[in-house]
Amino acid sequence: MFREAIEKMAAYKPGEQPRPGERLIKLNTNENPYPPSPRVRRAVVRVASDSLRLYPAPRADDFLESASKLYGIRKDMILAGNGSDELLAMIFRATLGPDDTVAYPVPTYSLYDTLASIQEARVLRFPVESDFSIPLDQLAKARAKLTIICNPNSPSGILTQTARLAKLARELHDRLLVIDEAYVDFASDNAIRLLRRFPNVVILRTLSKSFSLAGMRLGLCFARPVIIEELMKVKDSYNLSRIALAAGAEALNDEAWMRRNVERVKKTRDASIARLRKMGFEVPASSANFVLARIVGRDLEPLARAIRKSGILVRYFPTPSLRDAIRISIGTPAEMNALFKAIAANFSMLNLNGVGDSRKRR
Repeated sequence: MFREAIEKMAAYKPGEQPRPGERLIKLNTNENPYPPSPRVRRAVVRVASDSLRLYPAPRADDFLESASKLYGIRKDMILAGNGSDELLAMIFRATLGPDDTVAYPVPTYSLYDTLASIQEARVLRFPVESDFSIPLDQLAKARAKLTIICNPNSPSGILTQTARLAKLARELHDRLLVIDEAYVDFASDNAIRLLRRFPNVVILRTLSKSFSLAGMRLGLCFARPVIIEELMKVKDSYNLSRIALAAGAEALNDEAWMRRNVERVKKTRDASIARLRKMGFEVPASSANFVLARIVGRDLEPLARAIRKSGILVRYFPTPSLRDAIRISIGTPAEMNALFKAIAANFSMLNLNGVGDSRKRR
């Protein structure tokens, strides 16, 4: 009844979501612990009360107008999606067929694998370096039809400098380079300025993280008009609701609110990295709203389960390269303190005391 490729592929597995009524501290899916701008709530109430009987704008006009003003990009260079996930699906659908190549570093956002499988594309995976830096030279030499860089990358949080991405874009001048900037508002730099220099660059953003709108499912794609026009051919006619579009426009119109929340997250993130390292974890310097805590060579699934029993969700990836790590979304200071207490309470039970101390391994 289904295509052979679909029957054989593994489905994408999102992070655990609490069941209705279940009280858990949720540090596993990189949501923002702080609420969106009050302007968002007012917009939602306004639209819900008077216009839900009408279809939304197919081109998301008001939302794109707000995005254009905030980012200084023309509206004909912007496409709105149901989260950046839908925009990724559009790109894969529009560019890849059976046996076409797509390249990206690993580990990274695992949805890329799912989308490639749906298209029956051939994936070229390039392992990150020991410090989690991305092997850009190998990606350039691969010359895949589509190359994707998640920046900052997940699950490490490592940021690739824009100058290095510019070099990659130049080397892939006749191939599409997608830079997935889902977490970039928590970083020190972004690549959006590359759009003016390189016609093959596509930038993706989401309002789920920095703008605290994961529940609204809003994403933005920035690219040259010719790319946007082609992606429009595979877009659903009405892919965003009137409520989502109104909420997104008002969120973008209140950048100051977002920036305040981002600074709070960054402050807690940096303090959390220091505390985790003191506890004995290896933690890369994250430029995102999460951190990756490792104890090299030790499977941390028992620790993740024990933390879950304490009422806290973190993300464990059962893959060979990540079994010795847990990814922790940054919550409020109180939520992070609860996490550290849960980790400390379970270290001795799991015989992990001191195992991650790099000084002891040396």
